[in-house]
Amino acid sequence: MKIIRYPERDRWEELCKRPSISRPELHKTVSGILKSVRGNGDKALYELAERFEGFRPNDLKVSEDEIRASAALIPYELKEAIRTAQANITRFHEAQLREEPVIETSAGVRCWRKNIPIGRVGLYIPGGTAPLFSTVLMLAVPARIAGCREIIICTPPDKAGSINPLILYSALSAGVTRIFRAGGAQGIAAMAYGTETIPKVDKIFGPGNQYVTLAKELVQAEGTAIDIPAGPSEVLVIAGRDSDPSFVAADLLSQAEHGIDSQVVLLTESPEFPDKVITEIQNQILSLPRREIALRALENSMAIILGTAGECIDFSNQYAPEHLIISTSDYAALAADVSCAGSVFLGKYSCESAGDYASGTNHTLPTAGYARSYGGVSAESFVKKITFQEISPEGISKLGPVIERMAEAEQLQAHRNAVTIRLNSIEND
Repeated sequence: MKIIRYPERDRWEELCKRPSISRPELHKTVSGILKSVRGNGDKALYELAERFEGFRPNDLKVSEDEIRASAALIPYELKEAIRTAQANITRFHEAQLREEPVIETSAGVRCWRKNIPIGRVGLYIPGGTAPLFSTVLMLAVPARIAGCREIIICTPPDKAGSINPLILYSALSAGVTRIFRAGGAQGIAAMAYGTETIPKVDKIFGPGNQYVTLAKELVQAEGTAIDIPAGPSEVLVIAGRDSDPSFVAADLLSQAEHGIDSQVVLLTESPEFPDKVITEIQNQILSLPRREIALRALENSMAIILGTAGECIDFSNQYAPEHLIISTSDYAALAADVSCAGSVFLGKYSCESAGDYASGTNHTLPTAGYARSYGGVSAESFVKKITFQEISPEGISKLGPVIERMAEAEQLQAHRNAVTIRLNSIEND
């Protein structure tokens, strides 16, 4: 982990850049995968599974028996933990969908919006080195709350072609309708285009590596809606002299163990604090099963010493982290100035792991600086808000001349006529 001391503001943009694969090489690979799946369907999925995952599955669809059998493989205590997390996620997301009132914008003109669930949604669930069954809950629960009629999952199998039973059990618990063995960019392609086995979806959700993220961006450009750009995980921690270095080290490591392309950043106004955190990291990392992954991620990570806490917030807003932890005693005052972050954790006991699993907030969040313009996934992400309006004879009589003048000014005579013909009919009645 690099320590950078008091960088000038003109260096901040450079420091905010994330590590990435060569874009042309990445684009070529992902574009080739999308083209193959679009043209060859299931055949391409089988071949790509063998190429990238080292296993050619017998069937892309996970059977109902396999899904139901997963319950017997999960310890009771873990089932209880999943139930608690699901209850909290449900409680938080149910509060997000509210029926909006009808607004009379002027006499005789009534306008309103209605939440309509997206019909079929596709959830991408990362597998790989860490099967993220918690992501199943974070996506399937709000989809169910929104009322989506079909919720499918694409997720990579292991080397034996099996899907982790925790993913299957969580999917069963959360109301997923079908699950398919298809990982990486090819899984995104299958949901975007449809194949003989995997149906085309109306919107794709879920995080993933840079291949998955780019695949989502490319299919979006072709007309398939996606949730947000959500790539490799990241965390930024703001800490001070009064922060606990062991807590901060644990938070940094919790993101570093996600993958070698994860990035963790520490900001502090204390010149001595980074060394304390690095000592703690060195102690804690020894006991981590994924320490080699965490060490690789830490090579791309940094601790930055800035002059004031205000500068720390300014840098954080420019970086726009997926996760922001403010682990200082004056966190409430600093939080008031946060403008760009996916999810914010306040105070020394609010670890990012709580949001990842069980506090109730969603962990599918914008990364790579996209928090400047995107929020995280919510129940509203799974609905379309359709506007309605109803105009009475009184309403069109009063508003009509306004519309006529505006349409004529834009030289759109047919627009004007649509109003005029109605006004004339009212006068003739």
